Amino acid sequence: MNRKELDPDSSPQAAFGARLRSMREARGWKQEDLAEKTGYSSTHISAVETGRKMPTLRFSRSADIAFGIADTTDTFERQYREIRHGSLLEGFPQYVDYESRAAEIRVYEVGVVPGLLQTPEYARVIADSVVKRGAITSEQADERVALIAERQAALVRTPPPLVSVVLDESCLRRPIGEPAVFKAQLGAVIEFAEQPNSMLQVAPFTMGARRPLSLPLYILTMADRSLMSYAESAQRGHLERDNRFVLPMLTAYHQLQAEALSQAESIAMISQIRKDTL
Repeated sequence: MNRKELDPDSSPQAAFGARLRSMREARGWKQEDLAEKTGYSSTHISAVETGRKMPTLRFSRSADIAFGIADTTDTFERQYREIRHGSLLEGFPQYVDYESRAAEIRVYEVGVVPGLLQTPEYARVIADSVVKRGAITSEQADERVALIAERQAALVRTPPPLVSVVLDESCLRRPIGEPAVFKAQLGAVIEFAEQPNSMLQVAPFTMGARRPLSLPLYILTMADRSLMSYAESAQRGHLERDNRFVLPMLTAYHQLQAEALSQAESIAMISQIRKDTL
């Protein structure tokens, strides 16, 4: 039987396949054995092990259960997410996982409309611009756009999370894409504000020194009322779970909301900007 040797260092996908094969063989299992335990065919197992097929989230979770590592810190699911979100900043994939289960989501964004509110066309323009700069590949751009859609879909659950968004005025004044794309995006922001589980405010330029935050910030409240925050710089992202650091950020967010425009005033501003977009 021909055995394809795989270099685990050649790619994250190859590392996943090599690890899968190594753990299977360490237990004395044939591919047929693992196939039976995961509900996949032996052909599928072979394709993942040799890097010919990209693992999926479902496959990764099935492998974790089969190997008895589902509740550990070194799961195939974690490895899959690293492959899937390899172009994202550190900490963001973990944040997205928590976001999909959060009871409350608080967002402050600067410069661009945040992903949770982006239309596919707006998201595509942003992703393609990063490709043009050579920072990511076209495939990674596709993954970023798909991830935005997944994050938005995760908001449609019962009960839905409470989502509070404060947009710096720069998000509304910076045109992204063709006028039709930008105009549709502003319309989507207004539609977001009309949802019963959402709150939208604009932090106008006139706030000046009263603005307590200058960088984007995301704060989550989980079902057990635990808190975490995510913030990023140009090169790094950081997920914080320590309340000693999260609570001051939550306080600053509340101060930001107090100084920002009301939702009615915010919608009026957005509607006017949309009307002025040619």
